[in-house]
Amino acid sequence: MLLFRRSPTVIPYHLFQRSYASSTRIPNVMTDLTNRGLIANTTSPDLVEHTNTPTAIYCGVDPTASSLHLGNLLTLMGLFHFHIRGHQTIALVGGATGSIGDPSGRNSERLPLEREVLDKNVAGIDQQIHRFFHHGALYAQRRGYDHVQLKPKVLNNYTWFSNMTALDFLGSVGRYARINTMLAKESVRSRLESTQGISFTEFSYQLLQAYDFWYLYNHHGCRIQLGGSDQWGNITAGIDMIGKRNPMDQESPKAYGITIPLLLTSTGEKFGKSAGNAVWLDKSMTSVFDFYQFFMKTTDHDVGKYLSMFTLFNDGEIQDLLQQHKKNPELRLAQESLASEVTELVHGLDAVQQAKVATKVLFGQDLSNVSGQDILNAFEHDHSRFASLEQDKVVGVGIDQLATMIKATKSKSEAQKLIKAGGMYINNVRVMDSRQKISSGDLIDNTICLLRVGKSSYHIVHVRSSKSP
Repeated sequence: MLLFRRSPTVIPYHLFQRSYASSTRIPNVMTDLTNRGLIANTTSPDLVEHTNTPTAIYCGVDPTASSLHLGNLLTLMGLFHFHIRGHQTIALVGGATGSIGDPSGRNSERLPLEREVLDKNVAGIDQQIHRFFHHGALYAQRRGYDHVQLKPKVLNNYTWFSNMTALDFLGSVGRYARINTMLAKESVRSRLESTQGISFTEFSYQLLQAYDFWYLYNHHGCRIQLGGSDQWGNITAGIDMIGKRNPMDQESPKAYGITIPLLLTSTGEKFGKSAGNAVWLDKSMTSVFDFYQFFMKTTDHDVGKYLSMFTLFNDGEIQDLLQQHKKNPELRLAQESLASEVTELVHGLDAVQQAKVATKVLFGQDLSNVSGQDILNAFEHDHSRFASLEQDKVVGVGIDQLATMIKATKSKSEAQKLIKAGGMYINNVRVMDSRQKISSGDLIDNTICLLRVGKSSYHIVHVRSSKSP
């Protein structure tokens, strides 16, 4: 197996110019991904030539949660760049492999998921991937990619594994695997050296993923597998299986592998739910505001890299933006552009406006030009900050009681102490009297009031008509 290593070049660019006037000016996908720092390794230098014409590529994700997270987004960006250039993209949800769990990059075995939970996660991720490519196609078209026509395929490997018996697996998969090769995989070797070791179930995971590639190669014309850099061993196992079951002669097209760098925090940690710092792509799990703010908080050191990886800005656009940013870094122009672009890509154009309204609300800015409906749209999926109450439970009620009701404080006495200390606000105006009650005049457009506790604990109260269901 030829290992072709590239040194990714991260090239910054800018928000205000749009250079992709037509699809003929869009660079080869492999060249572009390399320049954006989205290539860790490939199995062959022939990929550049191979991708000059339409091909099919897949990436798999195991449904270990009901939502994808920011770590998955980087891999989805790889698929997305193929998608907007007219290649057939396949997102494979691991309804079968998810019941086992990939040992790659893990020190211990995953706890098995019950089938009911697994099926729920599969359904959630399936819908999420469709939404991502829907929003992504609109995002790309607004930036000059006018030939986004092919629909991505979203498949589930449970489809072909569910009826496979143990004898079928040994005969059609195990027969083509070599134990010495499997033992040499980094994901296996590192676990063998640990005190816990590795179970036979996890040891077999690479064979299931290898069979996925073989199945997609033969039934969907898929020639490329893309994954995170921790998937190198699993990807090459699939290429080996294709080579053994489909001898590579002049009639059998080659199979290829691409790995994407893992997204790490500034301290070198992997982004993901197991690290406890997941930024979810489901807005009910990570609000649009928090998603947007994650990118707003990007350091100046990383913002150029993230603009390359997570947006469609070209070289000159990023360079222009970074130059403007350096003139007034306190304005955070680069971060605002990054946050807006990625939020639009993942959640749609309306979500950008929602995130900006939420930012205005939660940073204590003047609310005179913000409507109640805008605030409602911005926070209705933000379960940690949003509460909906009937009008008779809000209007005429003491602020101390309201704070307790929506769990902004643990008790009325705690709320009263905060008010006396100057730490309670209604619509960003400090409450001066611990006996103050909510009046209809405190409601923005008769529907919304904002309660802030301390410097940054905001609660958005949606006030419904008492007759509403």
